[in-house]
Amino acid sequence: MKLIVICVSKNMGVKIVANLYANENLPVPVVNELRELGHDVLTSYEAGNANKAIPDDQVLSFAAQLQRAVITLNRYDFIALHNCNSNHAGIVVCKEDVDFSSLAKRIDVQIRANNPLTGKLVRINRR
Repeated sequence: MKLIVICVSKNMGVKIVANLYANENLPVPVVNELRELGHDVLTSYEAGNANKAIPDDQVLSFAAQLQRAVITLNRYDFIALHNCNSNHAGIVVCKEDVDFSSLAKRIDVQIRANNPLTGKLVRINRR
């Protein structure tokens, strides 16, 4: 007997806007909203990398190997990494905002404006 698993996504038929790797500090509601907006977001938790104190340069390398841009609230460290080496799949740095829906929408607008993200640093500021 074979078991067949079929996964259905709400975004079926929607072109993926960007492939992202969410650092563990990005709030889950923001991740969920980005998925609703058409982004393919892999979280550090889903990748088995949460709560392991993985150095930022290794987070960036891991994401690059998967051809995913890192999205993070850890602005200063990832800006410094970008300034040292722009050979990555993209970095999106955000300021904290408790209005998760608004933050996700600002992220979406900037990603669409800067796609493809390869080698780019995209800054998301508060309103």
